[in-house]
Amino acid sequence: MTEFLPQIVDSHCHLDFPDFAEELPEVVARAQAAGVTRMVTICTRLRSEPAVRAIAERFDCVYYAAGTHPMSAHEEPLVTVEELVALAKHPKFVGLGETGLDYHYTAESAEIQKVSLRLHIEAAQETGLPLIIHSREADDDMAAILTEGMKARPYSCVMHCFSSGEALARTAIDLGFYLSMSGVATFPKSGEIREIFSRAPLDRILVETDSPYLAPPPHRGRRNEPAYTALTAKVGAEVFGLSLADFAAATTANFDRLFWKAGGAK
Repeated sequence: MTEFLPQIVDSHCHLDFPDFAEELPEVVARAQAAGVTRMVTICTRLRSEPAVRAIAERFDCVYYAAGTHPMSAHEEPLVTVEELVALAKHPKFVGLGETGLDYHYTAESAEIQKVSLRLHIEAAQETGLPLIIHSREADDDMAAILTEGMKARPYSCVMHCFSSGEALARTAIDLGFYLSMSGVATFPKSGEIREIFSRAPLDRILVETDSPYLAPPPHRGRRNEPAYTALTAKVGAEVFGLSLADFAAATTANFDRLFWKAGGAK
């Protein structure tokens, strides 16, 4: 008898990173074998966009997004709204980012990060595609800029790999945004993060790996990969008091609603 595997989506991974270069087809195959039906691979520097796009074109189950990561904002040419809008015309381009603010490693470039973030917000408003946000130790500025953008013109957004505070989570939820659960939420010392997720509406939750980073147990400390989405989803199901199948179904429906170009209607 074939074991039933709940169908789930890895909403954020980095398949273009060197960690996967030698075995990309095997990585994608393992994900599918684990019930991960779709993956969104994220481009963090626009100069890498052609390579990331090629991966999405190579695999039917892979989609992609592109933007300038906040930790790279001071090293890269400032993105334009026009560039992002043009990229968004590709049928497998499903989101904008990741962008955001990171004051942990790159606080000295805070001002250019803010400029870059606002440009990505404008592109999200223009295209109707979701914004993919990275936020670290920048909760107050992030809440202010996201709120400012929404007041100007509506847009959609996911707080990727959410590990910030309760106040930013509440702001994001109040704005109609989504929180994405990564391997961070599975770590033994992440009880506070799990509590924040447990107080969020189920219809605003996504799951991701952020692979090759943040592998959940029992793989912690080693390379993460999309197949491990199911391990994070198992913890998510426990947080919400659901079966894995029900949690997987709910987060997949959320993904389809937010990432509307990513084949959810198929």
